[in-house]
Amino acid sequence: MTSRKVTIGTRGSQLALTQANWVASQLRSAHPGLEVELQIIKTKGDKILDVPLAKVGGKGLFVKEIEDALLDGRADLAVHSMKDVPTDLPPNLFIACVPEREDVRDALISRAGAGLNDLPSGAIVGTSSLRRRSQLLHARPDLNVVSIRGNLDTRIKKLETENLDAIIVAAAGLRRMGLENQATQFIPTDIMVPAIGQGALGIEARQDDSETLVLLKVLHHPPTAVCVAAERAFLATMEGGCQVPLAALCTLSGDRVDVSGLVADPDGKRYFRGQRQGAAKDSAEIGRVLAQELLDQGGRAVLQEFYHQESV
Repeated sequence: MTSRKVTIGTRGSQLALTQANWVASQLRSAHPGLEVELQIIKTKGDKILDVPLAKVGGKGLFVKEIEDALLDGRADLAVHSMKDVPTDLPPNLFIACVPEREDVRDALISRAGAGLNDLPSGAIVGTSSLRRRSQLLHARPDLNVVSIRGNLDTRIKKLETENLDAIIVAAAGLRRMGLENQATQFIPTDIMVPAIGQGALGIEARQDDSETLVLLKVLHHPPTAVCVAAERAFLATMEGGCQVPLAALCTLSGDRVDVSGLVADPDGKRYFRGQRQGAAKDSAEIGRVLAQELLDQGGRAVLQEFYHQESV
């Protein structure tokens, strides 16, 4: 029996609450007697909904205020979508636990039931992500890609209210909310490389909170952690945030990893993609090397131009 209360910091969206409640239920099941409560915290990314994410600026749009609650003791742990977590974390905070990953793919939801290849020329496709935009336009430069903001359920509603032909969202969110039947197509990763950490949760805690760290051990999934480490090393080497047109995916087979990475301009015209394999124990280094290769091939110039435009 565990006689203790644990507070989870989380965003207030339906998806965020679903994820935080899943973590809470897993902890209660593993530690009988443990009391778990949620602390809902509104982040900068939740407050600014009328501006495209790439224009809001800064890293950690969906985590900073939750991290503040961790640091001042209002929360004992935080449940994030890993793709929202910057590579640089505040002192004394770290990703203590990475549960088993959900579906990594992106999903197309189409009003007329058309898949990506079947959308008519000029079809209006909504997405909140420059990564998705760049890969969409690389594959289908004839599409009209527009920015939409809001939580997952809000974006699904905008398919009708804003007269869109389709939207693209993360498959993991649909599955976690039991909405996978809404997907017209799960887009293969060879067509659209996912966001860094997509489909994975990152549970953040204080490094000196040994009691909470012991409780979290039951949720940790080492194979997922190996892959996420490679992807986040790629991101760190690129010095990018979650709103930059970058993508990476690591897959694990036995003791070997395969890492794919991408950097592109927002219109998908300059597009640098690569792949490296190696030992699982070296996954982070493989991610770093791949990022450096893509930067040297032309990715650095693309990113510098992107950051310059965003600062103007």
